[in-house]
Amino acid sequence: MDTIEHIKFIIEKIRPFLMNDGGDVEFIKYEDGIVYVKLTGNCANCSIADFEIKDTVESILTSEIPEVLEVRQILNNETDN
Repeated sequence: MDTIEHIKFIIEKIRPFLMNDGGDVEFIKYEDGIVYVKLTGNCANCSIADFEIKDTVESILTSEIPEVLEVRQILNNETDN
């Protein structure tokens, strides 16, 4: 399994926990050790979204995949370059 497939696999394991609270996470891209994701549903407008990204998604991905250095959130008004 390559790094992107592994990232997507881990994100799929995380999604049900976010979906229980009415939210979701979407993989956008992986570049230079950074995973870019978009929070949707209730998570998109949540006051603790940054905490959710860093404490949950980033913590799990960096511990499972050594190549992942950081996870960043793409906001609705940002474009995917």
